[in-house]
Parts: sequence; C-alpha cells; structure tokens
Amino acid sequence: MRDQEWTKSSFSSDEDAPNCVEVADDTAGGLLLRESEAPDVTLAVSPAGFDGLVRHLKGA
Repeated sequence: MRDQEWTKSSFSSDEDAPNCVEVADDTAGGLLLRESEAPDVTLAVSPAGFDGLVRHLKGA
C-alpha cells in the first residue's frame, strides 16, 4: 500500500488526544480508516457508508 495522507479531527491534538480515528482516501475511490494506536490495521469503507456512520453517531 502506498503512503496515505491521513487526516484526524481538529478536536484531536497530539497532546490532548493522541489516540483517534484517522481517515485517508483510497486509490479505488473509497476511504480508509485506522486507529492511531494501531496504524498498520486499516478498514476500507465506501464514502456513503462512512457518511451513514457519522450521521448515526451525531444523532446518538
């Protein structure tokens, strides 16, 4: 896998919350998710699936 440009929430800083979920674009048009504590483990999701997850979590 090529090097990805990972993004994390602006609410997560290295000092305050070093453990967070990070997101990167996938070469096939999807998204990759990873936990910053385990950067070698990634989960591939569709943009629609990720959007649904975020909407669900915001509504919780």
